[in-house]
Amino acid sequence: MNKKKQLFKFCPICRYYLKWSLVEGKKRLVCKKCGWINYNNPLPVAVCAAKDNKDRMLIVKRNEEPGANRWSLPGGFIESGEDPQEACLRELKEETGLEGEITRLIGIYLRKCNIYGFLLVIGYEVKLKKIKVSINNEIKEARFASRQDLPYIPFSTHRKMIEETYQNKNKK
Repeated sequence: MNKKKQLFKFCPICRYYLKWSLVEGKKRLVCKKCGWINYNNPLPVAVCAAKDNKDRMLIVKRNEEPGANRWSLPGGFIESGEDPQEACLRELKEETGLEGEITRLIGIYLRKCNIYGFLLVIGYEVKLKKIKVSINNEIKEARFASRQDLPYIPFSTHRKMIEETYQNKNKK
């Protein structure tokens, strides 16, 4: 018995049973009737690293999983057909009411998530246009924290983005 988490049991195209098969050197779920292959690609996420004029990082306490009741950077899933930069700024505005402008790509990271599988996290540094925060229901709290006062952030990709954002400032 294969120990991989099986999200699909039936083909989403023809509803025939799916079987594990070796495709392109990897075990994948395949429909033996119509040939559909579940490649199980990572889900794209856009995340924002933004600081105020006192060099404090914007952080949010999440209201939903993954990471409910934990601190993170603002961000979320990129919608179908949406540009990653647009998604980053949309998520920032939805979660915190803040608007900004992308100043640079910080990095692209792969992260394993128990709920969604693998995530492709695209991190941007954002210059904020205003500092008045107004949170939505996805967020419990939002605030700016100095580098020394940042709480623990469980997402390694977010910690790396924060570190790279502060390191980039020191290079200028």
